Amino acid sequence: MSHSLAGEPPVAGRHAVPLTDPPYSAAEWDLLANLPSWTVAVAVTQASGQQGVAAGLAGLEAIAAGRSFDSDLVRAVVATIYARHDGSASASPGPLADTARLLAVARTAARLLERADPADSAAYRQWVQSVAARVCRAGSNRGGAVARSDRRLLDRLGDALGLG
Repeated sequence: MSHSLAGEPPVAGRHAVPLTDPPYSAAEWDLLANLPSWTVAVAVTQASGQQGVAAGLAGLEAIAAGRSFDSDLVRAVVATIYARHDGSASASPGPLADTARLLAVARTAARLLERADPADSAAYRQWVQSVAARVCRAGSNRGGAVARSDRRLLDRLGDALGLG
């Protein structure tokens, strides 16, 4: 399974399929389902003004892009996100703008993903990273170039997710 650096999934005609034997408790599933939104929130806090609005919209689009990933896990997480009536997270790790807490949650997610199919685990990690990358690019006031602080966030998030 390959995904571009921009996080765009390969074209796939499959629809989200619920995981038949979920290896996660409700709290663990909430963590996996909330991590993409928390990632957007933390990345958006680094942008301001119009860039912040653009970054937030890019984050929503990046999360929605998970619907077409060739991964049952990613599509199931996106389905969970969209199934929430109010769009809010059911559990919060604390202040959404707290990078240290986001990284701790990402490390926990990486440990949980050890129980997933390796391809699904890799797809989920890449998807979350691509969500952050799209937000950082959109929030940049340098015409899409990623700022040093954003690059640091992306690097640290990648390490926490086990991508580095």
